[in-house]
Amino acid sequence: MSEEPVGKQYIKHPLILENSVEQRLYQLNIVSGCTMKHSLVVLPTSLGKTVVALLVMVMRLEKFGGKVLLLSPTKPLVEQHFDFFSRVMKLPEGQVKAFTGSITPEKRREMWQEASVIIATPQVIENDLINSRISLKDVSCVVFDEAHRSVGNYAYTYIAEKYVNASDFPLILGITASPGSEKEKIDEVCTALSIENVVVKTEEDADIKPYVHKKELEWMTLELPKELIEIREALKKVLNERLDKMAEYGYPLEQKFLAKRDLLALQSQLMAELKRDSADPSVYQAVSVMAEIMKIEHAVELIETQGTKPLLAYLKKMDEEAGTSGASKAVKRLAADLYFRQALHLTEKCGVEHPKFYAVQTMVGEQLSKYPDSKIIVFTNFRETANIVKEALSEIPDVRPIRFVGQGSRKNDKGLTQKQQTEIIEQFRAGVYNVLIATSVAEEGLDIPSTDMVLFYEPVPSEIRSIQRKGRTGRFQTGRVIMLITKGTRDEAYRWSSQNKERRMLSEMKNLQKNYSSGAAGATATVTAAASSKGVENETQKTFTDFEKEFKSKYEHKRSEMSDGSDDSKSFFDSDSQSESEYILESTADLASVSISEIPAARSSIFSESFNDGEETETELKEAPLKILADTREIKSGVLKCLDSHGIELKTTRLEVADYVVSDDMAVERKTIADFNASLIDGKRNLFSQLLDLSKTYKKPVLIIEGDENLASGQMHENSIRGALLSIEIDFGVSIFYTKSEEETALLLKMMAKKEQTDGKKTVNPHGKKPAKTTHEQQEYILSSISGVGPNAAQLLLHEFGSLNNIFNASEEDLCRVKGIGKVTAKRIHEVMKAEYKK
Repeated sequence: MSEEPVGKQYIKHPLILENSVEQRLYQLNIVSGCTMKHSLVVLPTSLGKTVVALLVMVMRLEKFGGKVLLLSPTKPLVEQHFDFFSRVMKLPEGQVKAFTGSITPEKRREMWQEASVIIATPQVIENDLINSRISLKDVSCVVFDEAHRSVGNYAYTYIAEKYVNASDFPLILGITASPGSEKEKIDEVCTALSIENVVVKTEEDADIKPYVHKKELEWMTLELPKELIEIREALKKVLNERLDKMAEYGYPLEQKFLAKRDLLALQSQLMAELKRDSADPSVYQAVSVMAEIMKIEHAVELIETQGTKPLLAYLKKMDEEAGTSGASKAVKRLAADLYFRQALHLTEKCGVEHPKFYAVQTMVGEQLSKYPDSKIIVFTNFRETANIVKEALSEIPDVRPIRFVGQGSRKNDKGLTQKQQTEIIEQFRAGVYNVLIATSVAEEGLDIPSTDMVLFYEPVPSEIRSIQRKGRTGRFQTGRVIMLITKGTRDEAYRWSSQNKERRMLSEMKNLQKNYSSGAAGATATVTAAASSKGVENETQKTFTDFEKEFKSKYEHKRSEMSDGSDDSKSFFDSDSQSESEYILESTADLASVSISEIPAARSSIFSESFNDGEETETELKEAPLKILADTREIKSGVLKCLDSHGIELKTTRLEVADYVVSDDMAVERKTIADFNASLIDGKRNLFSQLLDLSKTYKKPVLIIEGDENLASGQMHENSIRGALLSIEIDFGVSIFYTKSEEETALLLKMMAKKEQTDGKKTVNPHGKKPAKTTHEQQEYILSSISGVGPNAAQLLLHEFGSLNNIFNASEEDLCRVKGIGKVTAKRIHEVMKAEYKK
């Protein structure tokens, strides 16, 4: 056994290796209140949140046995935690396991049974819970790393709810450095994690100070050159004209400084107004102008905070896009604007760069000249800027820069794979590179070594991101943080916004801690959460029961009127049953005379709530659980979580046909209203092709259209949508159902599963395969995939020319001679067939 270093003490616990984890008094104080209550711990970066998690986990293992689970947002963080826990825990080999998406589901099921400590990404655990591969019954503690993510539809919220209800002895520990400054968000995190105890520590606390290294914060204010101001003024003229139009439409905006949050809020307001039946025509115009404002406002931000090169790339991209047939009206109007053309011209000929580039070169060069072994991170919001900064720094001797961006790829800008990210981080750690030029991907979720200097190319208005960026330095020695601020621009606003939010966050968290420590808030929160949960459950059950009774009564009454009693076993979903289709059409009146916005409501009067004959007991449901097979791409939707909460036995797999399979005979394609509209006009997402495969593969094909907005709120005319709906039901034999939300969709799917599996005694098997297309079907499919060429036009063209080869070799004039083919469509066919392939 190695001797303990002088002056250092180490944690002594049966499940922790001797002399492996330094003992710090503040960590022990935090842990003392977290072993029996669901707790949220807010601790600055580099002060040992992982050690706090370790101590709570080993204490729970010692007391209750079973398993403990640590969730972390990214695969690199999972691997980092796995390495730490494997090194310091005194457990038999193989008892600590890391779960990521790269491990097969069946292997994870086996590993879960073997492990005592599981470290995983939340998406993997969510998937395994939905598919019933694992149970949380014997899990004595779940740690939520980066707990501020426990909001909305993120996997943490589902896992936390599932865990509290399933475990015999649940304990939640949330750990974060920055929960946010908004009280509503902090409350949402606390509610999602059932928090009863809050612990907040800052670098100013007496027991923390001995372990904190100083961070020197510097603000460098720079003047925007007159050449860049001239470009900005041209862009502002474009912007102001659009702001004047918005004021004319009744939506005035402050011209001096447009906050992105305000613009997004107004955009959401306009989209909501579009959903109303009585939307004024000016709203449609305002939506289009708003799109222009968002684009030109971004251009102003680029010239103020980034420089001419990123702006030039952005303006050229818009200008090129405006010349394509698929360009939006907003882009075309902007590109044709005189002042836009002036701004583009000025940017192209400008020989002056933003002073930030020179400041970055100076600050990085001086730091490495004075301290050659330094490691530096330069943070920037935009990839284009990261590229330019890397080029600028590469010119300086002894500076070895590397660009570090996310995994997403876009035109002429390939992202980094997770493997490449890991390799770059290791090379940065080893000194192969000494400057990391990073976008937001380096703020959280990656094991990046501590640095000597962090340079903000621009301030960020988010207090969470600002704290995370600054936390990348000053871990083991004094660190330096430099922020570049362009005078008289949004940089100044973002600086003050971030500082104010950080102060507000600290104040909110201290108040929250005080309230919980007094007992009042903790008790209130627990009782309120329990009451709220119970209320939701009762409300859902009531809706479900009413849904069942109303549907059962209405449908059975109508069917008894239409049936002679000789075919009692015939399901109303049978695709060859004309009576059901006729009844639907009759009950919703003549679709041609009904407003599109009324169709979902009219149809929902029959099919928007589920049925229950009142004789089914909970015991019977438990003995014979309903089963539904779902496509893996549906996991993000929230429908699966709702189905799981209703006791449905789920299995996810990649389905070639359908989103949900409820029996051997019945399968469902689910579309939100936005998806439905998009799939009618997007050749790559051809709805009719999907439904054709569905109807050929299953006897009872179903389409669910989900959402409470107007079906005609998109680009298509009402009559086109009416025709599509009629064609889907009558020509394709697909039953259409409307739901308002993911919860309603789940209830409807449960209803279908009950009808098929309990009443119809059907099984669920993933037999659906896309049927092989005949030669003429493939020809029609290829041609109809071209924008503007539908199935009917494809057939007419093939009848006229006889083959695809003849069509592709025909002139535009010859194509236009075919009925229904205009100049635009003919030109588009030529463009697709003759254009050079460029990815």
